[in-house]
Amino acid sequence: MITSTLGPSADLSPWAIGAACVLGAASFGALLVEMRRGERGRPMIATTGLLATIMVLAAVLRPARISASESVVGARIVVLADESRSMALAADDGRPRSAVRDDVVARLRRGSGREARLQVLGFGVGAPTPLLVAQGNDVTTTRAPHSDLAAALRSLSVSAEERPAAIVVVSDGRLDDPPDGASKTALRGLDEQLRVPIHTVAVAQAAPADASVRGVTASGAAVAHVPLPVRVEVGCSGTLTCDEIPVTARELREDAPPALLASGTAHLRDGRASLDLTITLDRAGTRLVEIAIAAPAGDTIPSNDRRLVVLDVARDRVRVLHVAGRPTNDVRALRQWLKSDASVDVVAFFILRTPTDDVRATQNELALIPFPVDELFTEHLPSFDAVVLQDFDAQPYHLEKYLSNLERYVRSGGGLAMVGGQNSFVAGGYAGTPLAEVLPVELDASRDATGADTSPFVPEWTDEGRAAPLLAPLREVVGDDLPEMAGANVLGEVRPGSVALWTHPTRTTRSGKMPVLAIGDEGAGRAIALGVDGAWALKFSAIGARTAGRAHGALWDGLLGWLMHDPRFEAARMESVGACIANVPSTLRAQLSSRAAGIAGKMMLDVTRIDHPQPPLRIEVAPPAGGSVDLSLPPLEAGAYAARLHVGAANARFDFACEAGGDEWADPRPDVSRLKALASATGGTFASADEAEFLPLPKPTVVSAERRVSPIAPPWAWSGAAAAILGVHWLVRRRGGLS
Repeated sequence: MITSTLGPSADLSPWAIGAACVLGAASFGALLVEMRRGERGRPMIATTGLLATIMVLAAVLRPARISASESVVGARIVVLADESRSMALAADDGRPRSAVRDDVVARLRRGSGREARLQVLGFGVGAPTPLLVAQGNDVTTTRAPHSDLAAALRSLSVSAEERPAAIVVVSDGRLDDPPDGASKTALRGLDEQLRVPIHTVAVAQAAPADASVRGVTASGAAVAHVPLPVRVEVGCSGTLTCDEIPVTARELREDAPPALLASGTAHLRDGRASLDLTITLDRAGTRLVEIAIAAPAGDTIPSNDRRLVVLDVARDRVRVLHVAGRPTNDVRALRQWLKSDASVDVVAFFILRTPTDDVRATQNELALIPFPVDELFTEHLPSFDAVVLQDFDAQPYHLEKYLSNLERYVRSGGGLAMVGGQNSFVAGGYAGTPLAEVLPVELDASRDATGADTSPFVPEWTDEGRAAPLLAPLREVVGDDLPEMAGANVLGEVRPGSVALWTHPTRTTRSGKMPVLAIGDEGAGRAIALGVDGAWALKFSAIGARTAGRAHGALWDGLLGWLMHDPRFEAARMESVGACIANVPSTLRAQLSSRAAGIAGKMMLDVTRIDHPQPPLRIEVAPPAGGSVDLSLPPLEAGAYAARLHVGAANARFDFACEAGGDEWADPRPDVSRLKALASATGGTFASADEAEFLPLPKPTVVSAERRVSPIAPPWAWSGAAAAILGVHWLVRRRGGLS
């Protein structure tokens, strides 16, 4: 755009122009005062005096014509649009808040026109990114698990881009940072680096009718078998009437109904209440706990009536139930190792007599107590982290009716190790029982009536056994050497999903060599089948002498640690990359152990819904380039999940939860007061969604690309004209009676 204007000579500084104008005005004012003494020709004197003043100023200023090629540059304005999950909630008009947000952004674009350069960024976690336009049911613009405005402003302050002239925040005010109740000084500190006004636009103002679990906090670390205090925050908003709301805490278990941990009633006052519950978790590891309320009728957001809390439960001590049928060398060696480990709390029972033994003495004369089968396998079974059945015959002690309890115990997260001997596996009457279904090997009583092969042999390592992390401590001590065993129990095929670590050199099954040591996952628990009673030879043999007896402890350290999901013996460690949001793709990251990375080829990931029976989701994973691999998950429904990664023949498990809203939906009320306080503290303006286009945005800047100055007349012409007019004015003054 080309413009033409009049102005003073370009060689005059602004102060000189100002001084000339002041002196000219002062001289004309003095003339008006002087005219009071004259009686004739006052209009003529004033007219010529004014003309003389103007011409003298023109002689000093020397007017020129200024032509310029100008362009208008709009002010840079950054619009920060909230992308957190709370924007998926309903606004005042029933539409999603994200839809209102997008309408506000569109109106700001249209209203600014050439007056501003709008950059629209979405903020949630970390630095803001360009806001995408949602299409249909797309939820990519409402997937952030937090709304961290402070981080977005810090990112703008250190950016190398042009500093914005103003910032517009479009949100519902439910921000994580700045927090609720932040002082004016703290709000002003958000703008300390940018020092620009922050305008705010509220996409919603009315609180929905809703009752929700607003927060769950645990006091201290979660330890197995130790009561854990939990505080539950319950809220009620909108038109919903809430006086008393029942609250329950349940542990979600795979292959078993949820276990009620605690319950209570929240008594609300002013729309909120706190309830203290005490829960006790029997299993260590990752546990999923559901905290739920029974919301009253009229609740418009049922998705926030429950929260899924992931607890990493530690162990004070590993609690092991060791039941042995006879005091053999193998039994004594294992019991001594369990007793020597300070981290293990062992409850051991040695069966020295059966109910049918004729001891020829009264009950009061016996020093031995009857085997407490009822108490152990009903009331106290969940309190144990692992159960070891060693050379133990179930039938004489009427254990058969409790084997289904042991099966459920394993599937719900317990660990089971069955160790061989003349009264174990098929010989112990376990074939065809519920317990046989969770062992990693099949038990077929028809193959061998005795269930045992007494021929001496040396177990052979399988490829999986050499690579298994749980046998790494043993291999570090003995290498590939194993002692001779006096015999083995007859075991069947390895079950699908299980793996053989040792095999028999000569005895076979339908598909290959008979397993001697096998492991497998069953439900949330694990099971081990060790089909020999000669593991004590690792301690008392030539190998034991060479290794100072350390091999036996190394074997059981790995076996028991694997039952307990000890990270040292896992094929991989998995974690969630960010929060899992319902109906949004998510990512798990697996860090493979050094041994597993060496054998990892094609891997499979099975994702199973824990709180609702569904067919498992199977995903094929490409071989990793290194020790770490990202596992992409499709959109999942809200719920609790177990992910199992199959690395070769080894497995790794990770439990996680997907929530519809998570923390962002816990309190669905818009926080208009926080947006108003932020705008007031930073010199900005607050507006509702309907008033966004009336925000006082900065004016554009005019930039001249080319400028030419052309004098209207030469300096001598202005000086001559000024002198002539001054002469005429002097004559008029004299005739009017002024000196």
